Parts: sequence; structure tokens; C-alpha cells
Amino acid sequence: MRYYVAFLVFGFSILTKAQQKITFNYDSAGNQILRELCLSGCSQSAKQAEEVKEIAALTEDDLLKFSSEDVISYYPNPVKEELYIKWELQEGNYITSIQVFSLTGQLLRSYSPNLHNTSQNIPFQEYPRGVYAVMLYYKNGDQKSIKIIKQ
Repeated sequence: MRYYVAFLVFGFSILTKAQQKITFNYDSAGNQILRELCLSGCSQSAKQAEEVKEIAALTEDDLLKFSSEDVISYYPNPVKEELYIKWELQEGNYITSIQVFSLTGQLLRSYSPNLHNTSQNIPFQEYPRGVYAVMLYYKNGDQKSIKIIKQ
């Protein structure tokens, strides 16, 4: 008799598909924003995880821009291995230095692109997961900062 009860409980748990009764929704950072208990009439419209886009070649749509006036683009953010930064020269103003800082303000790496460079690859493999600031210094004294998340 005990085996029949155990068999019925096991069969019932398989047939009810309990794992589909609770649905979770996440924001783009991976934080859980919604948990729903669905007792009857559950829809299968729970958000599916986005697939990672494999890139054969960068296009202008892949690059994130600061604003429509800015000429600096960077990709990807969050970064896993390497950050790609691209800029356009305007009116003789160019980037003289690129520096990578930790959130504690420690200078991790500095790059000095030459006058004719319009892009820079910054390796992030050696850095631990976290948030970093990439500072761009211009010839005219201006500077811009980019917040980069390392996965």
C-alpha cells in the first residue's frame, strides 16, 4: 500500500508540472523584478532569456553613442573580454589619452593613441568582475567618462 501512495504522489507531481506554476521576470541587469504564482490558466508568455548576439563585423547599430552630437562609440557594455572604442576627429580635436580606473579611483591602465588612430581596443580579461570608469582626454582639455561593467 505504501508503494502505491508513493507512486501516486510521484506521478501527481510529474503531471502537475509544478515548475511552470511560478514564473519569474528579470530586468536587463539580471535582477528579479516579478514573481507570479499561476494557479489556473497559465500563459506560457514568460520572458525568455535573450540570446547572446554573435558579431561577425561591427555595424553602426551595434555601437552605443553618448548622444547625437558626440562622436565616441563603444561596444560591448557589459564587457567580457575586450572593449572597443571608436571616435571621429572633428575640427582638429582628437583623443590624447585613455585611462581605465577602478571604482576606488585606482588607475589600472593608460593608453596614448596617436593622432591618426580613430579606435582603441581595451582588454578587460585581466580585471575582475565589477564596474570600471574609462576616461577619455581630448586635445582641447575636455574629458568624458564611460561607465563599463565587466562580467
